[in-house]
Amino acid sequence: MTPRRRALAGWIAVGGAAAAAGAGVAWWRYRPGPVFSEAEAAFWALQLDDPQGAPVAMSMFQGRPLLVNFWATWCPPCVEELPLLNRFHEARSGQGWQVVGLAVDQPSAVRQFVQKLPLRFPVAMAGLGGTELSRRLGNPSGGLPYTVVFGAEGRVLHRKIGKVSEADLDQWAQLG
Repeated sequence: MTPRRRALAGWIAVGGAAAAAGAGVAWWRYRPGPVFSEAEAAFWALQLDDPQGAPVAMSMFQGRPLLVNFWATWCPPCVEELPLLNRFHEARSGQGWQVVGLAVDQPSAVRQFVQKLPLRFPVAMAGLGGTELSRRLGNPSGGLPYTVVFGAEGRVLHRKIGKVSEADLDQWAQLG
């Protein structure tokens, strides 16, 4: 092997190692953490308000599969995934699926937002307390968006930190 090819092979090896290290760090940082033992019961006991101030009890969603999405109007990936969640809600509600958005935001910002992009699923105001709720449900960084899938029996089946994809939703639809 010529010196030039040896140097190129060395650079390729260094680049591959750097890519593998970066992927490992990303996996570690964005993997969901454990769900705290009391978190599921606390979630189902929760009552929040919708953007207009009407009460939304999480208990009204029990008994059917539920996708809970923590989002905010100031979060670009959150805003990007909302039309996909609207479509999931429309396509899967006939199969028993429910979707609820928990806005980690100000009610006035959410009211303005839903006038521009109407959401066909219920939205409740989680406010800053939504970050702590998402942490108890396995989101150690409190980052947004964060999605939790509950089965019909009320247990957490799946969680994802970051923007959901069509493939995620198709996979989760099989869990319910």
